[in-house]
Amino acid sequence: MSQIEEQSISQFLNELASASPTPGGGGAAALMGAQAAALVSMVCNLTIGKPKYAEVETQMRAILDQSETLRTQFMRMITDDMAVFKKVMAAYGLPKETDVEKSVRTGAIQEALKFATDVPLVCARASAEIIQLSRTAAELGNLNVISDAGVATMAGFAALKSAALNVYVNTGAIKDQAFTESRLAELRDILAGAEMTTEEVYQLVKSKL
Repeated sequence: MSQIEEQSISQFLNELASASPTPGGGGAAALMGAQAAALVSMVCNLTIGKPKYAEVETQMRAILDQSETLRTQFMRMITDDMAVFKKVMAAYGLPKETDVEKSVRTGAIQEALKFATDVPLVCARASAEIIQLSRTAAELGNLNVISDAGVATMAGFAALKSAALNVYVNTGAIKDQAFTESRLAELRDILAGAEMTTEEVYQLVKSKL
């Protein structure tokens, strides 16, 4: 179990609110994703075993397996985000007195920024997955917790858009154009249709209340 997972919500929020740069927006995005995944799992757990929903039990069990896997991944991303930020700061802190030092420092910064781009990109990818799972949970899950499926979708979308911002802020400083273009292209694919899907789920849930 990581140090993050051992913290209370209050402890994490106190650290988030502090003058320390970590945890920051990337960690907050991952936490939103973890909450979305947990809510999907809750809808599944409150649907599985109910005679009224026997026909969808197999599907709900499959969704539960996926949402729990994603929840674990999101929690790991919080730690990953903090680690990669430290890597970036360490690179910026390298000496730059001589031309050799400057070259080494520039290379280290660029490499660290690439890591700092890929971490939120993974979060964005996972967020899009949880949005799709929450949609199925809203369509098939126990009506008594249908609003929770909707909240899962909204949390997943917030995680996705937040992670996207962290991709943008890092790619803006990367000189490797091929790397930047490939990551931004993937992000565009991930984002495509996400807002529409989220709104569709929101309206679906609202219609069932």
